[in-house]
Amino acid sequence: MSLSRARFLDSDPTGRYIPGSVESVVAAGATVHDLGGPFGTIRVRYFGPRPLIEDDSVESGDTVLLSARIGYEFNKTWTIAGEVFNLLDRRDSEIDYFYASRLAASRRAPTTSTSTGGPISFRVALSAKF
Repeated sequence: MSLSRARFLDSDPTGRYIPGSVESVVAAGATVHDLGGPFGTIRVRYFGPRPLIEDDSVESGDTVLLSARIGYEFNKTWTIAGEVFNLLDRRDSEIDYFYASRLAASRRAPTTSTSTGGPISFRVALSAKF
């Protein structure tokens, strides 16, 4: 877990918040292994809301990433595993920006631009150690 309080030191009337600075992060997980073959892990990562402009009147949303991996170790050489990403199928943003539009017709309203995480995805791997 990480907590921070990032602020500009000067007294700019625009505000003291640093755009994009993350104030809370949690990374946690649990792993099961050494059972004579099967293994598994589950991981969660949380990024709290971030200020998008200096006066903190606009914030990004929070981000939650949950993934899981299960597999089987046949022997010291062969392993098969499957991994699932974005298990909650959340459409959280990976990055956020807040800016005034450059288009004359939309100058009245600033715009938030985000890049969202992908849908639930998975992969399967068969590996050999030599």
